[in-house]
Amino acid sequence: MHRATKIVATIGPASNTPEILLQMIQAGLDVVRLNFSHGTADDHRQRAEFVRDAARQAGREVAIMADLQGPKIRVGKFENGKTTLLAGNPFILDADCELGNDDRVGLDYKDLPRDLKPGDVLLLNDGLIVLNVVRVLGSEIHTTVKIGGELSNNKGINRQGGGLTAPALTAKDMEDIRTAMSIGADFVAVSFPKNATDMEMARQLANIAGAPYGMKPKMIAKIERAEAIPALQGILDASDGIMVARGDLAVEVGNAAVPALQKRMIRMARESNKFVITATQMMESMIYAPVPTRAEVSDVANAVLDGTDAVMLSAESAAGKYPVQTIETMAAICVEAEKSEQSELDKDFLNRTFTRIDQSIAMGALFTAYHLGAKAIVALTESGSTALWMSRHSTHVPIFALTPRVGSERAMALYRNVTSLHLDTNTDRDTALQQALETVVGKGYASRGDMVVLTVGEPMGQAGGTNTLKIVRVGEPY
Repeated sequence: MHRATKIVATIGPASNTPEILLQMIQAGLDVVRLNFSHGTADDHRQRAEFVRDAARQAGREVAIMADLQGPKIRVGKFENGKTTLLAGNPFILDADCELGNDDRVGLDYKDLPRDLKPGDVLLLNDGLIVLNVVRVLGSEIHTTVKIGGELSNNKGINRQGGGLTAPALTAKDMEDIRTAMSIGADFVAVSFPKNATDMEMARQLANIAGAPYGMKPKMIAKIERAEAIPALQGILDASDGIMVARGDLAVEVGNAAVPALQKRMIRMARESNKFVITATQMMESMIYAPVPTRAEVSDVANAVLDGTDAVMLSAESAAGKYPVQTIETMAAICVEAEKSEQSELDKDFLNRTFTRIDQSIAMGALFTAYHLGAKAIVALTESGSTALWMSRHSTHVPIFALTPRVGSERAMALYRNVTSLHLDTNTDRDTALQQALETVVGKGYASRGDMVVLTVGEPMGQAGGTNTLKIVRVGEPY
């Protein structure tokens, strides 16, 4: 069945062989995430080669996302690898400490003491440990343990409410951007951006690094800092898409605030003609179990009903026991949820003005296909913009975007309700339209007698040049 919602999956020890990758793609994987928090440049290069080989075997393009580590603020290492903190006891975070013990531990972010004051609350290990800041003395942050537990090497630190000043792009990130471009990453995800400037800087670095390879990757802002919420519209404007990164975001703003923020972010992204990925713990129990919990099924389904472009797997596919089965299960949940999706296309067009010809054609194609009951929309596109605009509105009419550009084909792997296909370059409009129709029919997406809406630009081959809408019935001459 046609599935509108896309699936992003992280590659790791459980899934970095060509055989498993091929099975994952066949199960419904659309975008592979390379997590640059782990592994070397050579590791990522080899995994990218595996992805491209597996995609060729599967007969379709799969995109690659390079996810930067960002300024993950962590505790240092302990003499014995870990310690246990007890509620009510003192504990010191010391920027000058080399090896931690039961009384104190070092920091990988040496400026943390400058960011804190008495009364601040620190959350460690994804919020499982809570420390109250009592005082700051030089390099030492003296705290009292509010909620204790086991604390081991390199666990993350967040300040409740946000406000840490660590820059979004570290020296490691800058080097990783160069690696990502050398392996042909289609998307770059930036961790912990606070504002539009962070994203603009990341885009500039990625474009410079990608220039020798003829690449300009799509930039994704991971929304995981409290400061990013009031700056969300600016971040959206400076990005191609966003990720609702619910892990660190929940630690900073509180678990209870995240569901409403998720809905708001998805809505804002769609209204801004940007794509959006929903991530973190979506199928967490399938790291160890062959079936998800009912709550996880509801979580994925609700993200689909919210209008997310994609749902993402992290440890489930990188380190879990059932990477292929998890994708199959997630795909089935998406398809089922989409059946009950409500379309409000006419309402979407009220009080909207379209100043660009190509955007007007895209909206006209949506409106026409929806009201005529067309089987499919077929968009001949260079950049993929026409397909993106169409995908921002909910209809049950599948969109097929045919492009001669492999980069555009891979970028559209993230757009909701868009199936991207390759079309050989042809400067003759009628021949190209006929080829497009034959491609869609040949792949079983439409059959004789079905109505199909086509969009194309004249003259062909120009990005942003869509200016023609055509309605045809398969099998009849046009």
